[in-house]
Amino acid sequence: MDPTSDLTRRILTDFDTITVVGLSADPVKSAHSVPAAMQAYGWRIIPVNPHADELLGERVYRRLADIAEPVQFVNVFRPSDQTPDVARQAVAVGAKALWLQLGIVSAEAREIAETAGLLYVEDRCVAVERARHALRRPLAA
Repeated sequence: MDPTSDLTRRILTDFDTITVVGLSADPVKSAHSVPAAMQAYGWRIIPVNPHADELLGERVYRRLADIAEPVQFVNVFRPSDQTPDVARQAVAVGAKALWLQLGIVSAEAREIAETAGLLYVEDRCVAVERARHALRRPLAA
């Protein structure tokens, strides 16, 4: 397996909750369907979106800093130019992993995350990687 595949498997195996920055209310968008698929496979989703109160049956937070529980795995559905700010927020809340979705790449976000010791993935889809690794999280009791 290539190093990125090892890393995606590790992140998806180590974390059962995914904090999704940019989760969309529009079911047609991948920023909605991908987190919904991950939820269906057993991951808990914490949505971050400044324009909604509830998505996928979960309370929506405006910013990572508003989440009262530990944030570990941050998945990003925002344009590349917005990701350095998200990376700084992820570092500030003590996240352990930052994952930019398929088509999202940022050298600055990578530098911020890796300098702070976060696991970092970009330009990969969590749902595709979950399927490729044939992973399923245990459903919460």
